[in-house]
Amino acid sequence: MEYVSEVIVVGGGIGGLAAALGVVEAGKTVAVLEQAPEFGEVGAGIQLGPNAMAVLDRFGLVEEINKLAVFPKRLVLKDVYTGEELTALDLGEEFQERYGQPYIVMHRSDLHRVLLEACKKSNKITLLNDQSIQSAEQNESGVFITNQRGETLSAKAVIGADGLKSNMRKLFSDDEPICSEYVAYRGTIPINEISSDNNLDDVIMWIGPNLHLVQYPVRRGELYNQVVVFKSFEYKEGSDDWGTPEEMDKRFEGCHPLVVNALSFIQRQIRWPMYDRLPIDNWTNGNITLLGDAAHPMLQYLAQGGCQALEDAACLADELLKNEGDYKSVFQNYQEQRIPRTAKVQTNARTWGEIIHAEDELSILLRNTIFKLREANDFNATDFLYGYHKNLVR
Repeated sequence: MEYVSEVIVVGGGIGGLAAALGVVEAGKTVAVLEQAPEFGEVGAGIQLGPNAMAVLDRFGLVEEINKLAVFPKRLVLKDVYTGEELTALDLGEEFQERYGQPYIVMHRSDLHRVLLEACKKSNKITLLNDQSIQSAEQNESGVFITNQRGETLSAKAVIGADGLKSNMRKLFSDDEPICSEYVAYRGTIPINEISSDNNLDDVIMWIGPNLHLVQYPVRRGELYNQVVVFKSFEYKEGSDDWGTPEEMDKRFEGCHPLVVNALSFIQRQIRWPMYDRLPIDNWTNGNITLLGDAAHPMLQYLAQGGCQALEDAACLADELLKNEGDYKSVFQNYQEQRIPRTAKVQTNARTWGEIIHAEDELSILLRNTIFKLREANDFNATDFLYGYHKNLVR
């Protein structure tokens, strides 16, 4: 039998490309199948914690990443109405010594491009477009996947990294994405459009009942990324007629002037309903496994979706290096390590969303009191996320 490669990765996003680099690190050949006509990334900014940076460093990409990244000094939470600073996390020297890597922000397309260029440089990676994978089967000879044209491609093993709406996940679960009833509008603008009142050294999240705004610079500080998020009170299941720009304007009435001004720059053409899924207790069968959002899609409140996909890729590389050619053992060991970790991050992301979007006065008072009591160099709440970097280096 002729394989297209030893391993096939279904999906050419951040997780899929990182998975390919992990497979190659273990000396295997890999084909990355992307359903779009060309490889690319949509969206605006992405935040990468030390756990993600550890993987990018391991894959030899930090030098290129640093050329495009911004290194914020703090993560800051502010009241969306008064502008009062509620709490902050210092990202300076003490943070970096504790976690071994910096915290960066950058444009998603820049990160994707760095990963893509690294894949293109490898003679062990084949990149194939216009491949919408519909099904997968396996026997003792290998794994066979079928695309939208009925063409069959085969490999010794397959990694499904085809995102939130993954077809590969259907092999393991009949669940559906869960709508949070929140919607996001994103956009970047030239940095010179930003008011001098904005602090360009920080990642700022303005929080309020059922809504927030995130702001930070990207692309070497040339652009300013803004994301507006709110819960729609007009949500209709199965409909796109909710979470409209008009509702956004209405929901943010009375907010701090800097927040209201930010809304005037937001791109209103693309609306991003926000989904996740519940954790599942298995995403591996024989020589097939899942990675990234296909395995553990999460809400963005901890900025860990892409970071967890990068962690997956590093873990897979480790297991491939330990178990030469035994993909069944590789994938089983991989999921045994990753499922508890990613399930914790998924559930914590939901909880954090409830905290920052608290509605009732008592909850808000309690939250703000706790926030104001903590020091900016108190890392107890972030250790479970960023302290994991020690597991990702070889």
